[in-house]
Amino acid sequence: MLKYAIIVAGGSGKRMGSYIPKQFLEIEGLPVLMHTLRTFNLFDPQIKLVLVLPATQVDYWRDLCNKYSFDIKHHITTGGETRFESVKKGLSIIDTPSLIGIHDGVRPFVSPDTLKRCYHHAEVLGNAVPVLDAFESVRQVDEEKSRALDRSTIKLVQTPQVFKSDLLLAAYNQEYSPLFTDDASVVEANGDTIHLVAGNRENIKITTPTDMVLGEAFLKAGFKDNSDDSEDINE
Repeated sequence: MLKYAIIVAGGSGKRMGSYIPKQFLEIEGLPVLMHTLRTFNLFDPQIKLVLVLPATQVDYWRDLCNKYSFDIKHHITTGGETRFESVKKGLSIIDTPSLIGIHDGVRPFVSPDTLKRCYHHAEVLGNAVPVLDAFESVRQVDEEKSRALDRSTIKLVQTPQVFKSDLLLAAYNQEYSPLFTDDASVVEANGDTIHLVAGNRENIKITTPTDMVLGEAFLKAGFKDNSDDSEDINE
């Protein structure tokens, strides 16, 4: 099936302590967002890339593309006030039956194997969401106390979350809910079962200066996919 990737990049530099939005900060001489787009292009040069940006950042992005001679083809559209609205705007330009991955613009280190698993299993099962096992102890906190949780029942969710287009478009016809924390929660609220596949630990969301240091280390070392090759970890 035809593949799309909607790259959502609406972050700021607040937690990074920078006036430059985090997706535009450089790692090893190239803005984070360019690394992300290049990762998808290397995975499949035929994939259709849709970049969702705040309206105030579009001209800045185009200037960066000129500055870095960045020529990977992508369609730019402007986002909304929430991630839900931004994804919906990205979906509005897709009118062909396809597999659609929704990905955070500041996750440049998703591995080719993770991408392959996500798109393959979405084609077979309707959707696929990459996750990692929780490898540290987990506690749930309320107003009075905390309690330990069984970490074997906890999964850490990544992107891209990939769906067949008809399923995803139907889910995004719902009214927005603050309970929608990601695309899987939107699709699940529409009555569909979510299928989990193995992600890769390097697929971090770059939000802090520590993440930038890790990213630079990944690039210098040549990051590898250290996840297992699970077919569908739901089963």
